[in-house]
Amino acid sequence: MRRPYDKFVVLILIGGCMLALSSWNITQQDKGQGVLLEIYERLMRAERRGEALTYKLLQLLEHLQNLNTSINSSEKWLEKRPVLHILSSQPNAFLYLPHLKEHVDSLKPNIYLSQGRSEVSLVLGIPTVRRQKESYLVNTVNSLLYDLTPEQKSEILIIIFVAETDSAFVSSVAEKIKQNFPDDVSSGLIEVISPSPYYYPNFTNLKETFGDSKDRVKWRTKQNLDYSFLMLYAQHKGVYYIQLEDDIVAKSGYTENIKAHVQEVIGQQWLYLEFSQLGFIGKLFRTSDLPTIVEFFLMFHKDKPIDWLLDHILWVKVCNPEKDSKHCSKEKDNMKRTFKPSLFQHVGLHSSLPGKIQKLKDKDFGKQVLFKAHANPAAVLSTTLKHYQSHSLERAYRGEDFFWALTPVRGDNIFITFTKPQSVKRYLFRSGNIETNGDKFYNTTVEVLPSDASVRQQVEEGLLQCCKPSTDGFAVIGSFVNGVAEGVMDTALRELSAIRLLIHSDSDVWVLLSEIFIKV
Repeated sequence: MRRPYDKFVVLILIGGCMLALSSWNITQQDKGQGVLLEIYERLMRAERRGEALTYKLLQLLEHLQNLNTSINSSEKWLEKRPVLHILSSQPNAFLYLPHLKEHVDSLKPNIYLSQGRSEVSLVLGIPTVRRQKESYLVNTVNSLLYDLTPEQKSEILIIIFVAETDSAFVSSVAEKIKQNFPDDVSSGLIEVISPSPYYYPNFTNLKETFGDSKDRVKWRTKQNLDYSFLMLYAQHKGVYYIQLEDDIVAKSGYTENIKAHVQEVIGQQWLYLEFSQLGFIGKLFRTSDLPTIVEFFLMFHKDKPIDWLLDHILWVKVCNPEKDSKHCSKEKDNMKRTFKPSLFQHVGLHSSLPGKIQKLKDKDFGKQVLFKAHANPAAVLSTTLKHYQSHSLERAYRGEDFFWALTPVRGDNIFITFTKPQSVKRYLFRSGNIETNGDKFYNTTVEVLPSDASVRQQVEEGLLQCCKPSTDGFAVIGSFVNGVAEGVMDTALRELSAIRLLIHSDSDVWVLLSEIFIKV
């Protein structure tokens, strides 16, 4: 896509060329190398003047953009939100990647899954590649979505950037994401994109530096380009952008923690906020800063790894060569605010670099919360499921642990029989947890037994709109969707004697209940 000022630059170049040609009365005999060289130098000067004018134009547009900002403290995390989207999405990329000029769409992404969501508070960028060993991508997305509320989901956008040019492979990744997260894909919460096949340069002529092998130099160089492409695509999607990887787990409640920390530093000077101290994981930027950051990455993409380059940006911004390293470190810490405990942990053992084992862990991540406790009404519990070790249903109901059971079969159930009838207002059963998110309830209904015989009769006769009849006087009021069953109890059911979870088909995974909440 052409930038709005491309024509302006072209006109300057053409004008410079015409000036150069018209300033001489060139005869056929004068067409020597000296004249051609002078013309070339004049063209280069004209191009540089055009670039300077372009930069001034960008500054003017940015100034206009700042004049047209809006503040919506309740929806956009108290940050100024740009109204205009006319700044460059390709900050001098053609200077640092000249091969891009050969194809007009070399910076245009291939979009596999998208509903065009934008204007969110937080964009989460996840680059992923083909791995020789196992893929962690689905588990990573599961972790990010695990306990988000509908309101929290409406504030974010997850962009999965498949950094491969094999369209068949990218399509397979997109299909896997769609199968595992159909609702989140259809709502626009998750997007899947890939780069143009013309985006990457020839990696065969890279210099080996810092003792790295040729394969490692190629890997880190491509990684720099991958992050840059993803950031360029994401910059107009939201207010903030956080860089993640495809083999991490997120701490429960991470969005609320990020939101609170961002609000604490509103109006202060910082380049990025750090929510994990490992590599490039968990670095949060203002999207308005991404063009400058990407330009720095592209400028030195062949020279150093991306986390080193990010540190060098800080050095350039705030370090005084006339002062010592201690002063420099202090100044850099002011420009990057570190949040503790860390919200993201690296879990992948096998790196995307073939043969590399990655055992690094963030020591500040701490222990993960694997269940959520609630005060539930007194009840007698029973289940046909066999629990694993000490992860019993009784302990989960009391809020002391999660319930973890062996593979269920059709007809398995969980009974919660109240010691006295209860007027239940709402219910929530959450299966899976942040570390074992695949062990969910599938094809499982939530059923209740009204204590009033007349209400049970109405249920059996199908006279109540709130529910459908099951067996033994029970009424079906809900089911598990993406591992969660929740709802508000209809007042027509009055008081309840029991709640039952009934499994309707064999499963190929264990089941885990990490949250049981019955509000009375």
